[in-house]
Amino acid sequence: MKFRSKKYKKVAEKATKEALSLKDAVDKVKSFDSAKFDQTVELVMQLGIDPKQADQLIRGAISLPHGTGMQRKVVAFCDDSEAEAAKKAGAVEAGCDALVEKVSGGWLDFDVAIASPKVMGKVGKLGRVLGPQGKMPSPKNGTVTMDVLKAVAEFTAGKVEFRNDSGGNVHVIVGKQSFENTKLVENADAFIDQIKKMKPNAAKGTYIKKISMSATMSPGVQVSL
Repeated sequence: MKFRSKKYKKVAEKATKEALSLKDAVDKVKSFDSAKFDQTVELVMQLGIDPKQADQLIRGAISLPHGTGMQRKVVAFCDDSEAEAAKKAGAVEAGCDALVEKVSGGWLDFDVAIASPKVMGKVGKLGRVLGPQGKMPSPKNGTVTMDVLKAVAEFTAGKVEFRNDSGGNVHVIVGKQSFENTKLVENADAFIDQIKKMKPNAAKGTYIKKISMSATMSPGVQVSL
């Protein structure tokens, strides 16, 4: 707190250590509106998993009921015959060999990469480039799929990917601070339900340890379990 801005300190005075219901947590985060821009609202869940065990990893993608309020740049690795249709579906770039070469050359101006299984043999060579960026297509999060056009449309519209970090936490954007309260509640609730359904059989003890919600420049608010 010593190195926080005056605005943050003023907002932090409204914070509480008490765990609130999801509805009240959204109300509290919305009350922290101190920035001159539309802040992003994020939900973080601390899970009782062992991130070092492959059978306990949490990874996937979800289309939230009300989207995230953010436009995402999507590229599609597919047969050149499908490239034009993929662009019409929302992809900023699409194709196979030329796109692979472009990305291999250092072009990374996109948020999500979708790929058809038919071209993964060529896309796999980009692992060293896309892997560290978290952009490598994978069947686990729905970015390697036979229906490339549908995936492009979904991710362009706001479908979000998620995966646990090394501490067993899962982060996801659930909307913007300008969203109606009910929309933020429904988005957060949908994500929490998704994580509940994904509990690994190998995970022992308490699965969901803690849930916190915050905006870009606000303190976190603990959500009651």
